[in-house]
Amino acid sequence: MLLQFLPMRLTRLLTGAFVLSHITLKLIHAQASGAPNAATGCRIEAVNYKGWSAQQMSNRWVQLIIVPQNGGRFMQVTFAGHAFLFVNPKYAGKYMPPAPDKWFNYGGDKLWPLPEGNNDEQHWAGASDVLDDGPYAFRKISEGPECEVELTGPADAQTGIQFSRTIRIDSDSARIQFRATMKNVTGHSIEWSMQSVTQYDASDSGSQQTINHKFWTFTPANLSSSYLNRYHVRFGPAENSTVSVRDDGLFALHYAHMAAELWLDSAAGWLAVVDGSTDFAMVERFRYEEHKPYPGKASVIFWTNGPELHLNSEAEAVLSGGEEGQPPYYLEAEINSPLCRLGPGETCDMQTEWFPARAGDEFHGATEAGILIHPLRANLTQDHRLKLSGSFGVFYAGRLIAHLYDEHGTLLGTIPIINVNPTETVSLGMELSLNAKPARLSLHLETSNGVDRGSLQEVRVSTVENR
Repeated sequence: MLLQFLPMRLTRLLTGAFVLSHITLKLIHAQASGAPNAATGCRIEAVNYKGWSAQQMSNRWVQLIIVPQNGGRFMQVTFAGHAFLFVNPKYAGKYMPPAPDKWFNYGGDKLWPLPEGNNDEQHWAGASDVLDDGPYAFRKISEGPECEVELTGPADAQTGIQFSRTIRIDSDSARIQFRATMKNVTGHSIEWSMQSVTQYDASDSGSQQTINHKFWTFTPANLSSSYLNRYHVRFGPAENSTVSVRDDGLFALHYAHMAAELWLDSAAGWLAVVDGSTDFAMVERFRYEEHKPYPGKASVIFWTNGPELHLNSEAEAVLSGGEEGQPPYYLEAEINSPLCRLGPGETCDMQTEWFPARAGDEFHGATEAGILIHPLRANLTQDHRLKLSGSFGVFYAGRLIAHLYDEHGTLLGTIPIINVNPTETVSLGMELSLNAKPARLSLHLETSNGVDRGSLQEVRVSTVENR
């Protein structure tokens, strides 16, 4: 049984009554904003970006910049006026042909093979090669209600692989979908993992002049981790005060301008990068494949860029800035695929999704519908007034709907709460008057076309005294 929905025009301050058999509800107060006008589609067009010949994909929510010539890089994503990715000013507008003794860090997001190293042919030596710096072919697949492009890189004789990638956005959300494909272009079997490497700008206001002191990244730590402390320090000091596993199970990394690499065997399928100075976040989602091997057992890797600590020839600790002098401020979020054993001509895929959203002064996790800024609380008074509070960032435009359950798990009804959109945080402060006693409440996000995008959070309803 479902409650009759309120008219959609009531988006800011809702009052009225809902009747479902024995339940009556009055919405006393709510605080949030309505959704923007209907989408008109998405576009793909050639643009000049910082001197590069680029392609832009855009809808009313996001603008994506792709530079095919520079290793097929996804160079920037802008959401609600906020640019997320680091773009290296040293190389802006430039193209450098592959040079094995160099590394040209343009910034943005790209694909790399794993494992890295120079031990043997089964390790990728890195540096500048056709995989990282070769020109990619660009192809428009679709445009209009949805936009999709394909990037195809050159075949690499050294590793025996060829990368291709599709990027897709729809007209009705800020979601960005990726499918990376690795093909064996040799006449023998090979084994590699794919890695998406994303450099997020960790400077204050994107200036690259000073550090952003409120820059964080999170991913759920594995309860059955193979690593000591549930993460592995691959590079940098073992004692690092910016790294912790919180009581709620989240691995938390506070950006510091120091070179460090942290490996995690996270199985939850998401990571989040949160800029607390601007209140924006990016959630990257992936599928963890439990029964397949990962390179070094790591599904997620974080790199904080900064000076590197080394021992010199005199056995003294020294800091080096690398070839770039003062290292730029950025954090890498890296997602790994399982190792793929490929016969000649065979391929394997890795699918990921990005969700830009608004954030706040806290972070308590991510779901398929959005992020938890301040957790949901549901308190029922003795006179059957249900008090709701909490704040969230959402991934889709639509409305929040409360699903109410009794102590036996029976659905009592669903109540529309408020219209929402991804460009604004949702702050709940409301009271609902009803004549039943729910034991649980799940707050779902439903899009304007009626698609249920899942629960932001599900909580027990606690009983409190009237005040």
